[in-house]
Amino acid sequence: MSRILFSICLRVAWLAIALALGNAPAHALTPEQVRAMAVGESDERAAAIAQTAASGDPKAFEFFQALLADEVKALGSAVFIVQDGKARDAASGAAVALPEGAEDVINSNRLRREIDTALASLKLFSPDSSQRAAAVRELRDGVDATRLPLIAKAIAAESDAGLKAALELLRANIQISSADKAQRLEAAKALAGSAHSATQALLLERLEPGGEADAQVRAQLRASLSAVQSRLAWGERLGVLFTGISLGSILLLVALGLAITYGLMGVINMAHGELMMIGAYATWLVQNVFKSVVPGAFDAYILAAIPLSFLAAALVGAALERSVIRWLYGRPLETLLATWGISLVLMQGVRSLFGAQNVQVENPAWLSGGVEAFSNLTLPYNRIVIIAFAALVLGAVALLIAKSRLGLFVRAVTQNRAMAACTGVNTARVDTFAFALGSGIAGLAGCALSQIGNVGPDLGQGYIVDAFMVVVLGGVGQLAGTVFAALGLGVLNKLLEGWAGAVLAKIMVLVFIVVFI
Repeated sequence: MSRILFSICLRVAWLAIALALGNAPAHALTPEQVRAMAVGESDERAAAIAQTAASGDPKAFEFFQALLADEVKALGSAVFIVQDGKARDAASGAAVALPEGAEDVINSNRLRREIDTALASLKLFSPDSSQRAAAVRELRDGVDATRLPLIAKAIAAESDAGLKAALELLRANIQISSADKAQRLEAAKALAGSAHSATQALLLERLEPGGEADAQVRAQLRASLSAVQSRLAWGERLGVLFTGISLGSILLLVALGLAITYGLMGVINMAHGELMMIGAYATWLVQNVFKSVVPGAFDAYILAAIPLSFLAAALVGAALERSVIRWLYGRPLETLLATWGISLVLMQGVRSLFGAQNVQVENPAWLSGGVEAFSNLTLPYNRIVIIAFAALVLGAVALLIAKSRLGLFVRAVTQNRAMAACTGVNTARVDTFAFALGSGIAGLAGCALSQIGNVGPDLGQGYIVDAFMVVVLGGVGQLAGTVFAALGLGVLNKLLEGWAGAVLAKIMVLVFIVVFI
């Protein structure tokens, strides 16, 4: 009985201890630690912050965040965290009355960088793998030898194989400058597996005169540099390919409308770029309406801007066709001169309404940022979406021309206008609908372009020549040819830019088109 009673008492005692620990304050920093990090000279404070972060104590996380947010005050040796008008002792976390005379703790830029590094160090032990990955990225450029014990601890605790490899590369980045030759040699071997441009810069720095003196280590550094540069070269090649496809998708959007008005109808429309501009300004207006009327739904404004930009440009195109173009069919020179004059009128009208300065269209949150494919290659979301959008528009236009009643009438009028009229087709109405369709697609191109640059009265001038080149190179009236020409010119232009520069690349592309034709 006495043994059972003793066992029960022992369990009750352990339960009491557990409850006491569970109810203990979450702040385990000592007053001395807090004071050293908040009061004194910058060098001393930076050393104290680094020492606390190196301990790996997760309870310092909140204090570092308060320091960054300028929510820490001090009076003498006492340090307080003040949030929402309420003060707490920075060490114990107990609520206190903020004494009069407490002054803000001022952090220099250097201290803020040190605090950022300290926060990243503590994130290495977060249960969230995405936070740990972000911590590794943050530490790549600002870590030093004082963090080695912390990184070794994080490597031992890391369960994710990819993150463990990234941490080992991070440790190698530090050890490459070690006084121990064996450590430097091991670090040089480890860095051969890196694919980061920062590693390339580090290896080049170590190979400079006055860097690495040991011949064996230098040989390994050169071998590692060659391996890293080989990986980075793939990122650069894929980057050129992606930017070429991105430019090609934009040219495709711009040229699709022109492929209808010029390729199918034979109208040389020099105002096509201004119809793009109208679509871009329609997007800007929709953005402003959402921002002022329904700010909570701002990220969805682009979904409303797409049909409205199409409609605005289509209406202007229909009015243009009914008032001017319809009298000029079969007279290409007069059409060119008339539409060029209309383009000047449209540009001046926009300047009078909205001003001569560019206006900024903001990306929705879901179009901001990008996908990191390589350390030196990030694929922006807005350009990825524009590529997909161009493919959708192309599919819709192909279906419309090939399968719809309007497409049948357009093809009939294009092939034999007189015979189509004899069968009862209202050719004048078909011309208006076709021109409005081409103009509306130009408006969609303007909507897409607004997501990758500023919108101004001269927006369309930079694309009209390229659009005509795409249509002519792809074959007049050939949608498939337009696709191949747009993507081909986009990739070719970016390849030549990297080799000869932007201006010479344009000239070489033009010469290629002339020779090809």
